[in-house]
Amino acid sequence: MRILSRAALREFWEQPNYADSEHALKAWYDEVKHAIWQTPQDIKELYRHASFVGNNRVVFNIHGNKYRLIAAINYEFSMVYIRFLGTHAEYDRVDAATV
Repeated sequence: MRILSRAALREFWEQPNYADSEHALKAWYDEVKHAIWQTPQDIKELYRHASFVGNNRVVFNIHGNKYRLIAAINYEFSMVYIRFLGTHAEYDRVDAATV
């Protein structure tokens, strides 16, 4: 899968309050980069706790669910668009299906 963009992940973990997310985000990026997702079931096989919230949005739990990552998935073009990355509390304030 192509992920847009790694810079969003890096900018997040470079913030002092979120430095503990670096290893988990790098691992997520590497796994997704090598994945082949053609259906939501393909995601579930790798991330059984991923949540599908509509509009091709998937919520991933990062670093033991301390952080949440919302991605828009385009299965046809093998693209993953990072739409949101934040703490669980920040996630509660967004609409995951439209962000």
